[in-house]
Amino acid sequence: MLSTFNSNWLGTMSKIRNKSLIASTIIGALALTASNFASADALSELQKAEAKTFKASKQSQQKISNIYEQTLTLLGDYRITVDEAETLSQYNDHIQLMVDDQLANIKSLEDQIGSIEKTKQGIVPLMYKMIDTLDKFVELDIPVSIVSRKERVKNLRDLLGESDTSVSEQFRMVLEAYEIEANYGTVFAAYQGELDLGDRTITADFVHMGRISLVAQSLDMKNVWVWNNESRGWEELGDEYLKPIKDAIAMARNQLPKNLTKLPIFAAGAK
Repeated sequence: MLSTFNSNWLGTMSKIRNKSLIASTIIGALALTASNFASADALSELQKAEAKTFKASKQSQQKISNIYEQTLTLLGDYRITVDEAETLSQYNDHIQLMVDDQLANIKSLEDQIGSIEKTKQGIVPLMYKMIDTLDKFVELDIPVSIVSRKERVKNLRDLLGESDTSVSEQFRMVLEAYEIEANYGTVFAAYQGELDLGDRTITADFVHMGRISLVAQSLDMKNVWVWNNESRGWEELGDEYLKPIKDAIAMARNQLPKNLTKLPIFAAGAK
């Protein structure tokens, strides 16, 4: 009995242990499976976190690249601005030099204008004296183109009374009249005009060699005269002067080549 009981009990205990062992194995397997599931979730979360980190890093890198490009652009703009500023500074310096020079010129012109006003005070009376002197000179000179010369003197007097003509222009005209008068002393010329013989006036051809000789010939070429500046009158010449004076008139008008001819001359102091 005892051996049979023990044998049954041992068998029973062995079955219980085997069941316990199987249960432990199942529980361990379940625990391992649960652990594997937990590890897989953690890995997935880690991968997601890494993906987020990579994405954030990529975005940060893009921002850095954008900022770097903007910085380069701003740096280029800055350099251009600096270059333009230097150029403008140099240009401003150049303009300032020009302005300074213009201001100096303005100051010089103002000084000159001031001196011109003082000069005018002396030039205006001088011009009146010059015109008076010219008028007397024409009156006392040989009567070469006397009408136009007297008209020129009259025009000069009228010119000084014109307010719209500058003093410098008036003075230029006076000097020009003096130059014209000076040329009469060197010109060999012929012209036609009125000859005043005292008792009558006729149209005649005149020719003069400077102020040395002034002669006239009637248009019919039958009479010739010479101007006597001391007696202030015309003196009739002999027939021997008809051809020489006719030739002289033709030479003065370039109708004959220049050649020697005979003209009457009054010596200085001759009576």
